Amino acid sequence: MAVGDLLTRTAAGDTAAFSALYDRIAPAVFGLVRRVLRNPAQSEEVTQEVMLDVWRTATRFDPERGSAHSWILTIAHRRAVDRVRSEQASADRTELAGARSTEVDFDQVTDTVTTRLDVEQVRRCLGHLTDLQRESVTLAYYGGYTYPEIAERLGAKLPTIKARMRDGLIRLRDCLDPAQGG
Repeated sequence: MAVGDLLTRTAAGDTAAFSALYDRIAPAVFGLVRRVLRNPAQSEEVTQEVMLDVWRTATRFDPERGSAHSWILTIAHRRAVDRVRSEQASADRTELAGARSTEVDFDQVTDTVTTRLDVEQVRRCLGHLTDLQRESVTLAYYGGYTYPEIAERLGAKLPTIKARMRDGLIRLRDCLDPAQGG
């Protein structure tokens, strides 16, 4: 029996039709929700909420406006996006509450100046690297690239990039903390 027929029978209160509909559509709903949420436990929970929603609102389905399969997956997508937004809003509220409850450092000016000096020192030390080392280190630490991605991007072999990174990081360490250098 087609999903549309099962949904029509579900709208009429047929629990056996809903059971068959559930078995047929729940895996697709879970897959969609899982791609949006990425968390398996939350995905299972949202899938259950979606299927309950389908049971409750099956009478609202209008076959003239689209397929039953698409209607159910639209409900699933909206519910998953709502969950993501809800989780993000909750995290934002928690972070804001945490930020409000923390004490302000006794001397923010000192922290700001120290940070700026550290940044200037890192920039100065990056200037002591060869162009190839600086490019590799910059791509890794400021660009967020992995070693294989840097190798591909620069058209170099992976061992070459690893050697450049190692040598560059050693030179940076020695420049930033001369006591560590040999």
